[in-house]
Amino acid sequence: MSATATPAPPRPTTTTPSAPATATDAGPGVLRGLARHRGRLIGAGAAVALVLGAVLLGGGSWPTSLAVDLSGPLERTSDWIIDNRDGHPLFLYFLGHVSNAVVVSVRAVYLLLLALGWAGVTAAAGLLAWRAAGVRLALTSVAAFGACGLLGMWVPTMQTLALMVVAVAASVLLGGLLGLAAGLSDRMDRILRPVLDTMQVLPAFAYLLPVVLVFGIGVPAAVLATVVYAAPPMARLTALGLRGADAGVMEAAASLGATGRQRLLTARLPLARKELLLGVNQSIMMALGMAVIASVIGAGGLGDRVYQALASVDVGAALAAGVPIVLLAVVLDRVTAAAGERLGTAPAHGSRLRWAVALATTAAVAVAGRLADRLTWPDAWTLDVAEPVNTAVDWMTAHLYSGVPLVGGTADWAAGFTTWVLNPLRDGLQWLPWWSVLLTVGALALLIGTWRTAVTAVLAMAAIGVLGVWGPALDTLSQVLAAVAVTLLLGVALGIAAARSTRLGRALRPVLDVFQTMPQFVYLIPVVALFGVGRAPAVAAAVVYALPAVVRITAQGVRGVDPAAMESSRSLGATGRQQLFQVQLPLARPALLLAVNQGVVLVLAVVVIGGLVGGGALGYDAVFGLAQGDLATGLVAGAAIVCLGLTLDRVTQPTRRRHLAGKGA
Repeated sequence: MSATATPAPPRPTTTTPSAPATATDAGPGVLRGLARHRGRLIGAGAAVALVLGAVLLGGGSWPTSLAVDLSGPLERTSDWIIDNRDGHPLFLYFLGHVSNAVVVSVRAVYLLLLALGWAGVTAAAGLLAWRAAGVRLALTSVAAFGACGLLGMWVPTMQTLALMVVAVAASVLLGGLLGLAAGLSDRMDRILRPVLDTMQVLPAFAYLLPVVLVFGIGVPAAVLATVVYAAPPMARLTALGLRGADAGVMEAAASLGATGRQRLLTARLPLARKELLLGVNQSIMMALGMAVIASVIGAGGLGDRVYQALASVDVGAALAAGVPIVLLAVVLDRVTAAAGERLGTAPAHGSRLRWAVALATTAAVAVAGRLADRLTWPDAWTLDVAEPVNTAVDWMTAHLYSGVPLVGGTADWAAGFTTWVLNPLRDGLQWLPWWSVLLTVGALALLIGTWRTAVTAVLAMAAIGVLGVWGPALDTLSQVLAAVAVTLLLGVALGIAAARSTRLGRALRPVLDVFQTMPQFVYLIPVVALFGVGRAPAVAAAVVYALPAVVRITAQGVRGVDPAAMESSRSLGATGRQQLFQVQLPLARPALLLAVNQGVVLVLAVVVIGGLVGGGALGYDAVFGLAQGDLATGLVAGAAIVCLGLTLDRVTQPTRRRHLAGKGA
């Protein structure tokens, strides 16, 4: 035997065959493949389902056999409330006391404002803004309250302010308690989430009716309706702040032996103070947004003036009453936002002395006004803006409504939009078989979300058919889709332009502020004057109302793109157009999807109010139910609007899981 070993054969370059891959090994690859072709699979499945549905189910609208008539139970409920409102213990010993407490509170605040006089109220507003945010906002506050007087709206402004103080206080208290429960308990959070969603999506006209049935026309019904509308933001932000408390701080407090109550008062609430103040800010804005709608049931004040102007199509009077609402909203928004930014910082030296000086100055100004018998705003200091505004509107109506060469008048535009867009869209949706609408909703929700969101969207849409308002709901949906398309076309273009031009962004900001704080009713008046009555004015008002939010969100998303990505694309020689379409818009996709979602929600809110100006469909049913005291019609329409809003939300807002998957892809 040789001493040298035989060389070993060369190692093969390929791996030796092994056992077939198990399901566990192949699973990730299969799942990645399915995720990559998710859209194609859903499209193919939807196509197969369409064919099978056409063969097995045929066409037609929602079957009457699957609808439920709720008119009987709701009418019996309405009759019971009316019959027992003056004698049942529930009304005598609980709801009656609630009503009296609201009346007394509003009257006390109103009398206090009258006692301070116009000079005292203006001084108090300016000094409070000075202590919260500085001299510039103090001057803005003084100018805003002065403008309310100059427009001849001082007394209505004080009436609205008194009602808002009580409504916001109740909203903050109720929302804070609900948010506290949701922030400390996962079970309460799951229970309250759909309740808060319904409170925010349900149109005001739908829940004004039961409030009026219980409390009657007047201030109590207006305040409680405002509370229902304004409490959810406070509850949501309170829960968010409590749940977002620093875990390290909470653990340290627990390790020191603090009880649950001590941890809440000394750790959780202080850590959530900015979210709490933001909740107060949002409740104020929501309450002011309800000022006009609540006037329908006797709120009085500025909202009543706007509502009367709407009834007579008096644009000048509506503007004179709408501007003070905007000014109040801007001042309160800026003051609470500035206070939130300063919260938690160390107080400046002499802060208590300055507060004492501010209070003493307010008291001195109020006493001087009373001694001089100048409590109400002098009539000689008012300006009549209604007449010149109406003159300008009359000129616009005479020269723009019809007969404009080449382009035609606004009436022609409205008629053309109705004929070529709204009618075909409505007829097309109502022609579709009911099951195909559900299938389309499910496929869209599945493309952008998960199985859970798809099931929720389909069930919400099916609930509309069960309520027996399938046709009117599709009519409302056609108006929403048309308004959203116009809103996105204009809003995304303006948002991109504002993001790429600092000068344009600064110029648009005050315009967007005014448009966002203007009450929804005010938008209806000029569009009716220019476009007449019908579905087109409702769509136009919805576009104007939703446009600012879409512009802001789009601009923020495009402006917030990573500068490194922009610099890299410039270094590769990309033009401005290439940067926009290949870098900025793809990276701003989450913001653009949020803009679509917010546009849909805001458009739906105003399209419903468009029932007052001939919008028809669900909006008309909600308004008719309130006007006629028809609980069945109003509540069924309101519930259908909630379901429609939930459906549209689910098919336009991606879940976090899908968003992360899209980023990974």
